[in-house]
Amino acid sequence: MNGTLAVERPPAARGPQAPGPGQSGPPAPPPSPSRHGPPRIVILLLVLAAAGGGAWSFGFLDVGKIRDRLPWKAKEDRSTIVMLGNVDVRQVNLAFKVDGRIQALAVDEGDAVKAGSVIASLDRRYFDDEVRTAKARRDALAATLARLEHGSRPEEIAQARALVDQRAAEVHRAQVDFRRSENLLERQSVSRQEYDHDEAAAREAVAQLAYAREALRLAEIGPRVEDIANARAQLAEADAELVRIDRRLADSRLIAPGDGVILTRAREVGAIVQPGEVVFTLTLATPVWVRTYIDEPDLGDVRPGAEVEVVTDSRPSSPCRGHVGYISPTAEFTPKTVETPELRTQLVYRVRVVVDNPDGGLRQGMPVTVRLPRPRGEVSTP
Repeated sequence: MNGTLAVERPPAARGPQAPGPGQSGPPAPPPSPSRHGPPRIVILLLVLAAAGGGAWSFGFLDVGKIRDRLPWKAKEDRSTIVMLGNVDVRQVNLAFKVDGRIQALAVDEGDAVKAGSVIASLDRRYFDDEVRTAKARRDALAATLARLEHGSRPEEIAQARALVDQRAAEVHRAQVDFRRSENLLERQSVSRQEYDHDEAAAREAVAQLAYAREALRLAEIGPRVEDIANARAQLAEADAELVRIDRRLADSRLIAPGDGVILTRAREVGAIVQPGEVVFTLTLATPVWVRTYIDEPDLGDVRPGAEVEVVTDSRPSSPCRGHVGYISPTAEFTPKTVETPELRTQLVYRVRVVVDNPDGGLRQGMPVTVRLPRPRGEVSTP
């Protein structure tokens, strides 16, 4: 020893040692089964999830009521009704009302047009020919009516009188000849044939005199009232035909019915089109509607004419003003393309919102958010 106190440490506990060669000992214990397989907590969670899914699918679990009881649900702002919907812009298919050949197209796809502007026209030559023909026929009938209304001219009446005098002179000469033949026949100085000829000539002269006198009377009386009415009706028919042809001429130009943007151009210059064949599709600038849906609990707070704000995702800081224009009287299931704060399985009512003075930033199908303030004193409590 060198003066240092040595401290002996107890031997460390050792586990069972494997028997050496030639030694025998007890076998090693088997591994514990608790270290393999899923934990009990995982099995419990799976059972609870399956039970909750079954209760929800069979209607025993109301998710809406559970959500309403959440602590953050009580802090939700109930002073404004929020509805989500899509923009509905009206489109018009523009076509000619008459057939013809397209002569000019003034706009193309994407061009903005104003109401009353001419956007297309047909070849006018054929329509101009129809107009000239109708005007000529109308003028002829108008002249006929004027002649009948004015009656006989003084010269025509004088001519009829002169004819009467002429026929009277012929009657006198024929009667003289007949009397001479009658005397000669008594003395057998003339044949029976000559006597019959002079007798017929005298009767014919008397008949012609009567005809001339009646013609003079008709000339002095004037045309029949029925003839004047018939001429007036024919003139009215000609006027109506002229108006119809003028309308066809006007319809050879395609007029924009309102302000908007050309969406499609279906025909080109030179094409032969039939009446009603679409040439352009126009997207109207007004009216712009928003189709949205409201849940039944909020239906009592929405009335036609109520002012709303329409907000888009692209410009949330620049809302558009509008008003409720229509509320559906019947309930329906929420369409798949519409999101509402309540469950999709609940009944909703379709609402049409009319956007006032849209600035052109609302496009067809664009998703928007509609905010409607609740009336004072009618704020629903959660």
